[in-house]
Formats: sequence, structure tokens, C-alpha cells
Amino acid sequence: MAVSAKTPPVSLNSDHLNPHFSKLSNLKAQNFAQIISKNNQFSLKKSYQNSLLNSTSSFTTDPNSYLTQLCIQNELNQAITFLTSVGKELQNDIEEETFVSLVRLCEFKRASDEASLIYSLVSNLFTHLSLRLGNALLSMFVRLGNLSDAWYVFGKMAERDVFSWNVLIGGYAKNGFLDEAIELYGRMLWLGGVGVRPDVYTFPCVLRACGGLSNWEWGREIHAHVLRFGFEADIDVVNSLITIRCEVFGDEKLGRAVHGYVAKMEYGAEDSVGNSLIQMYSSFGRWNEAEKVFSRIECKDVVSWTSMVSGYNNNGLAEKAVETYKLMELEGVEPDEITIASVLSACASLGSVVIGIKLHELAKRTGLIRYLMVANALIDFYSKRKCIDKALEVFHQIPDKDVVSWTSIILGLQINNRSFEALIYFRQMKINLTPNDVTLISLLSACARIGALMCGKEIHAHVLRNGLGFDGFLPNAILDMYVRCGRMKPANNQFKTQKQDVASWNILLTGHAERGQGKLAMDLFHKMIESEVRPNEITFVALLCACSRSGMVKGGLQYFNTMESEYYVAPNVKHYACVVDLLGRSGKLDDAYEIIQKMPMKPDAAIWGALLNACRIHRRVELGELAARHIFGMDNCSVGYYMLLCNLYSDSGKWDEVAKLRKTMGEMGLSIDPGCTWIEVKGKVHAFLSGDNFHPQIREITAILERFYEKMKVEGENDKNRSFANEVEASKADVFCGHSERLAVAYGLINTSPGMPIWVTKNLYMCKSCHNTMKFISKVVRREISVRDTKCFHHFKDGSCSCGDEGYWQLF
Repeated sequence: MAVSAKTPPVSLNSDHLNPHFSKLSNLKAQNFAQIISKNNQFSLKKSYQNSLLNSTSSFTTDPNSYLTQLCIQNELNQAITFLTSVGKELQNDIEEETFVSLVRLCEFKRASDEASLIYSLVSNLFTHLSLRLGNALLSMFVRLGNLSDAWYVFGKMAERDVFSWNVLIGGYAKNGFLDEAIELYGRMLWLGGVGVRPDVYTFPCVLRACGGLSNWEWGREIHAHVLRFGFEADIDVVNSLITIRCEVFGDEKLGRAVHGYVAKMEYGAEDSVGNSLIQMYSSFGRWNEAEKVFSRIECKDVVSWTSMVSGYNNNGLAEKAVETYKLMELEGVEPDEITIASVLSACASLGSVVIGIKLHELAKRTGLIRYLMVANALIDFYSKRKCIDKALEVFHQIPDKDVVSWTSIILGLQINNRSFEALIYFRQMKINLTPNDVTLISLLSACARIGALMCGKEIHAHVLRNGLGFDGFLPNAILDMYVRCGRMKPANNQFKTQKQDVASWNILLTGHAERGQGKLAMDLFHKMIESEVRPNEITFVALLCACSRSGMVKGGLQYFNTMESEYYVAPNVKHYACVVDLLGRSGKLDDAYEIIQKMPMKPDAAIWGALLNACRIHRRVELGELAARHIFGMDNCSVGYYMLLCNLYSDSGKWDEVAKLRKTMGEMGLSIDPGCTWIEVKGKVHAFLSGDNFHPQIREITAILERFYEKMKVEGENDKNRSFANEVEASKADVFCGHSERLAVAYGLINTSPGMPIWVTKNLYMCKSCHNTMKFISKVVRREISVRDTKCFHHFKDGSCSCGDEGYWQLF
């Protein structure tokens, strides 16, 4: 529908509330006692107050002069005190111009409470507002973000000029009400009256609102209005046109044409035009052109530098973003909130902790940390650099947290293996805010990490209720949650109801791979091909892993050899690692080593790790030590590889080497996260740490485990303390496993109905002892027990495990 023909659906009468703001809280005027109480907190010294009171008595006959003088001196508190202390008769003598001065002072000081008090006085004294007073009130309320009162003021104005319309349109647009801003522009054309027509301040705002809505038709019509009213040569309008027609709608050819027009009209000397051109070329990834425009700007301001920094960062060139910021510092240009947020994002990508901390200190020193975008960027930075406690510190210092703040800390907790806390913060967030798609995706990942199925189902229900379950990344996040929680049946149901893209097929394939279901994975892959979905690199990683875990060597090699010729997917290091694992598990270690030697790219630590794991399974110490030397030459900080080598030595009876390796790890300061297992009972998630003695039911849990150990001893099974060859092996299992899954399973046996399956999720690998214990418990109690460790699902039933007792303590 044409913007100019859009009929106003809402009356401008002040008696009717704007329906677009029905959800906005209407700030009521506070009573005088509250205002006086607040102002007394900022009052001057008593001696000064006494002199002030003496002086005010002389002004009771002329309050306007006195209030005007206070406004000139920026003494808002004294002005409010005077207003509230005089009688109603004297208040009636206050002139309109005095109120204009008071309103402007409230706007300058961002004083919301005082603004509401003055507005209540104005409303009582004036039935209709003049143009001057009405515009002052409009500007104040828009600046304070109080759009409800701004709408009422607009309705009470007897006369409106272009400034009135521009202020309200700008207020709508800046607060995210883009549709309403465009609608107001249409009303302005129809209802503005004689002499009211758009000006150079109207079009930039309206054009950016069209860009925010990505509404190409409206954008074209507004552009036609620009030409009709003769503002095509205005700098600000040109900048807005560059933004909407080039950046938002991605028309690079048009962008170059606009640049040519700018050069022809000799606007190139204008810094603001140069900044817009930088942003335009950055959005297309045209760095040479952006850098040329940047180099031609004579007086580069903070916007120029920030345009380059954010442009580099948004296109994955974090290193250049940081380098540009350093040059900006050398030039003595002070950064603004957008600069700091952009550089922090780049530092998070690069791992530049030192620069990030300096930016944090700068933000605190300059007061820029009060901007939400800076605080949110700091949360993201600290979370990605594994400093989650610092992220929490920043989060708790934010006075008015928005959805991005909550989402950032929830995601930060999730990626730092604190998913249990992420769920707690989500519960707190829901009290005041509605989560967005990113929040829900982060939460679903956290639920999948700790096996919180009921919480995941709640989020799924929320998604369906709000009609969000069919677009974007949410459907696949829901599918992934069900797969990682071990519920393949609801996962398949979800798969059937959503758009089946390559990512959704890959999620199901990965689920079968984690369970060692090679045949099912192959059948699913063939269905994927029949559905004309083109496989990608991840598809073949999942497929090869499924074949490896199922011992399907021939099938796995066939897929590897044909993936490029038939499916046009070139093998990368991950695929070679899968093939090494495939051959190594089946005992073909020499073939696996030959593959590594002949592969076209340099093998990474993961490939040598796959060979080391195979050497552990088949006790090939020399070849395993060779693989370990290659690994530690590239990565000597990953505990998992030390764990593999330790397993190789212990399984081969080389206990002296185990002791040496453990000593080396201690000297290097390498540590393993404490074992933690989660179990969900009746919709509530319970966490058990290794050696946890603080759970309310710990006595019952310990007692039931001791009974199982006694039965295992009677039946000749290995118990907790005698399941290893010697104390070194027992110590190794305590460190690398922690046995926390035993506590969780015992809790599940106590608190669930007989015969019900038990599902637990663990953050470390299962040791042999725990694996044997789970098998024994499943046989004795006749219950199915599912344990998901870091990489594998173990489904215990009648004393046997789905992994076939082969790969339960191996690295994936």
C-alpha cells in the first residue's frame, strides 16, 4: 500500500490512547512529598538552603523571574522545591515561557520524575498546548523515551509544525516502532495542514525506518518524495539513500552509481558522505574501495574510524579491526561506544585478552560502560575467553538488562560448561522479559548438554505456542536437543514436521553415529540422497564415524573414496581422522599409519590422536608413543591426549610410565574438570559432583551403592576399590572419570518408579569400573540405564551395553 495513501487508523485526540503503545507503562505523576524527598538528597548545605529560603520570599510575587533564573543556573532541584512549596494560586501565575525553560532543563538533565511532575502541572493549567510549549514537551518526552506521554502531548497540541511531526516520527523510529514511524509520515502528508511538508530532517529518519523494515517498495516511494520535494542534494538525505538502497537491499551496482553521483556533485569532501560510502562498501566486502574512500577523508572523525573497525569485524577480519583501532589511538581520536563494542568483538575472536581488558578499563574510566552495547560486548568477550566469572561481574553491574544482556550471559554459561546455571538464569529472565530466538537456541543447547529433557520440552512448547517453530535455526536446535538427550523417537517426529535441510539430516546422522548405529546411518544417508539434499563435509564426518563405531570398514572406505567423485565434497583433515579411526579400531594400524603418511595435507593433532587411541585399543606402545610425540609437538595442553597415553601405558602394564606422565601433567599445571553428572527427575535437574557428600539424600545413595558393591563381590564382579590392577590405575580412574554417574543413577533408583528407565548425562568419560558397575546394576534391578558421556551414548540393559564393551572409555 502506498505510504502517501495510508489512512490514519488512530485518532489524534488526547482522550484516546495510542494502541501501538498499549503495552508501554504510562508514567504517572509522583506526589509532591516523593519529589521533595528525592530532591532533599541532592540539596545544598544547610546554610545555603537558609539563604535560598530568604531569597525566595522576595520572589513570591514574581515566580517567573525566579524560576527562569534557576533554569539558567541549571538548578532543577531548587526549582522543583520552589514549585512544590508554593500554593496553588501562585502556581497559576507561572507563565508558559517559564514552563518551556523548566521542560528544557528536565530534558537536558534526563530527569524523568521531575519531567512527569512538571507535565502534571502543565496538564492542570492548560487545556490545549501552544506550539512552543507542546514542541518542548514533545522533545523532552521523546528524549526520555516516554512515548506514551509524548503521544498525549501531540494530541493536545492546538497547532503542529514540521518540528512536531519530526520529533514524534524520530521517537517512534529510534525506539523500534518502525511501522508506526512510517505511518506517522503518511499522516503528516495528509493531516499536517498548510505549510507542513517534509524537510531535511524528516527524510533521513523515514528512510532509515524503511531500511530497518527492509521494505523496498516503501523505500522507493520515499525516494520519489525526496525528488518531488527537492531534497536530493542534501547531504544527510544522500547518506540515508546510500544506506537504504545499497547496504540494506544489497544493490552493489546501485551503490557504485550513487558513489559516482556523489563524486559528480562534489560531495566527496563531506566527511559524513565518506563515512556512509565506507559503510556501503564494507557491507559488500569491497575493502579496497572502502580503504580508498577512508584514505581520502581529510579530517577522520570517530565515525570514520569506527566505520572501518566495525566493517572489518563484521566481515571476519578481526585482526585488521584491532590494527585499525590501534592506529586510531595513535591519532588521538577518542573511541565511542560503537568503537569499543566492535573492538571487543574482534578481541573475542582473536583471543586478545590484554587489549580486551584495557578496553574494559577505558569503558569504566570514560563512563561508556553505561551503554548496554558495551556491557553486552564485554559479557560476550569474557565468556568466549573462558573468563565467565568476569562476565558475570559485568552482567550483575548492569542496572537495566535487556534481552541481549540475558542472552549473552546464558550463552556464556553454556559455552563454559555451566549449563545448569544457564537454566537458572533463564528462569530469572522470564520474570520480566520475553526470550528471543537466540536465547531459546542457547537454552536448548544447554538442555541438551545436561540432558534436561523436560526443560527442553517446555521450550519446544513455548516455540510452538508463539509460532516460532518453523523458521530459522530453532527447528534444528529442537531436533538437536532431542537427539542429544537420547530421545530418537521424538527427534524423528520433529524431523518430519520441519524443513528438512542438510543441517537437520546431519543432526540425525550424528545421533546414529554417537550410538554406533552404522546401518541406520547408511540407510538415512541414502534417504537423504533420494530427497535430493546435497551432502556436505559434516555429513561425511558423521557417516564415517558411524561406520567406524560399527566396524563397517568396507562401507566407510567406500564412502571416503567416492565422496569427492560422486558428491563433490573434498576430504579434509576431519575426514582423514575418521578414516584413521576406522582402520585403527579394526586393528589395521599399519594401514592407518600409511594413510597419515600419504595424506595431501599436514596431519593435525586430532589425526594422530585417532592413531593413539587405536594403539591403546590394540596395545601398540611404540607406534602410540610416536603418535604422542607428534601430538605434543603441536598441542601439549589438551588433557585428553595425556589421558589416552596414560590409558595406553596402564593397559600395557607400564605403571612407571603412567607415574611419570602424571608427574609431568602436574608440573605443567594441567587439570581435569571435576566429574559431574546430571539427572532429571520429575522435571527438576539434579547435579552430582565427584565425591559429593552434601546432597540431602547422600546417606541413602551411599547405602544403595554399598549394597551393589557387596553383591558384585559375591558374584565375582570387580567392586569399586578392586577393579584396577593397582593403586595407580585406581587413581587414574578417579581423575579421568570421577565416578559421579554412580551417584546420579543411585538417586534415580531411589526417586523413580520401579521399571522406569534412568537417563543421566556426564561431563567426563566413563571408566571401566563405572561401565562394569552400570552393567551389573541394569541386570540386578532390571532397568534400562542410559549414560551419555562426553562423546558416546551407553545404553545398559540386562547386563550388557550398546557399545559392545569395546569403545566405552575411548576418545571420539
